[in-house]
Amino acid sequence: MTERENLIRVLRRQKPDHVPFYFELCPSLHEEFQRKTGQTDYNEYYQFPIRYIGLPPSRLQHDFTRYFDHLKPGVFFNEWGVGFEPHGFEHFTVFLHAMEKFTTPEEVMAFPAPDVLADYRWAEVERQTREFHDRGLAVAFSEIMIFEIAWYLRGLDNLLADMLVDEKMARACLNRSRDLQVKMAENAARAGVDVILFGDDIGTQRGMMMDPELWRQWIKPAEKMAISAAKAVNPDVFVFYHSDGNINDVIDDLIEIGVEVLNPVQPECVDPIAIKEKYGDQLALWGTIGTQTTMPFGTPEDVRRTVQEMIEGAGYDGGLVLAPTHMLEPEVPYENIEAFLRAVKELGQYGHYQ
Repeated sequence: MTERENLIRVLRRQKPDHVPFYFELCPSLHEEFQRKTGQTDYNEYYQFPIRYIGLPPSRLQHDFTRYFDHLKPGVFFNEWGVGFEPHGFEHFTVFLHAMEKFTTPEEVMAFPAPDVLADYRWAEVERQTREFHDRGLAVAFSEIMIFEIAWYLRGLDNLLADMLVDEKMARACLNRSRDLQVKMAENAARAGVDVILFGDDIGTQRGMMMDPELWRQWIKPAEKMAISAAKAVNPDVFVFYHSDGNINDVIDDLIEIGVEVLNPVQPECVDPIAIKEKYGDQLALWGTIGTQTTMPFGTPEDVRRTVQEMIEGAGYDGGLVLAPTHMLEPEVPYENIEAFLRAVKELGQYGHYQ
């Protein structure tokens, strides 16, 4: 069984050969990995079963600086027009919202659009997908963001206020994002990827960042449209939904619109074992290892114990990809990463507890 086949069994909620695992390192931990191993690619070194791919760089250039009165040195923009101001600590940045001062839907619709549907970019996605499949690895397209792209450009406070008191502005911001993202989801499914990531954070530590009914009114239909578009092209592509925090109020809704993989199932906010018990016949779980608790502040023994608890409580009969719930940040001791790797390899064989 290849790593791709093993992962697909997990995402289908079937019992695999072993528990797949994954993590992402921040730049300073990546440097520590390089010092320890002499290697540059931790995906290859640790033999992750999946590779995340996105669109290659755009050939299109827009001048987004004209939407700002003043910019500090070092500010850069992505192709959507979202600005990033260096924070001064590690890799963290501050978002700059190009549409923050817009007052009309016409300004929103006139804002320059990226060429995310250009054929030359998707040809590269198809090429990379074939290459990884030939190596027995799964491929995830990262990522479809409807709500997040809209608020990155408009500002979160502004967009949430628009959703309550200025429906024309909210509709312009969200529909502009939705229309491109739906086509991107179609293209990703057509490219042959195994998993499409939908990355719209809607949760806080204590619950939803908006009333669930507001989410159902504004965000759910757009997500459903994108998921349906991808599934119409390839019914076998897996729909992976990421939101940090506690989104228990809308898990049933997510299942209704086609979500099959829930991430990151953040243990500081929700109980992964309870989620497994309630939804394990409908959702695979991806994550469950705390990056606010266990990974930065636990001992290696704590890490091992938590891995075992998650495998036994949330991974029985498959349906679990074990992973930290976010990028591993600078405060995580590398010995805890090594403890995670040892534990999942030693305890993650499905014959281990039989």
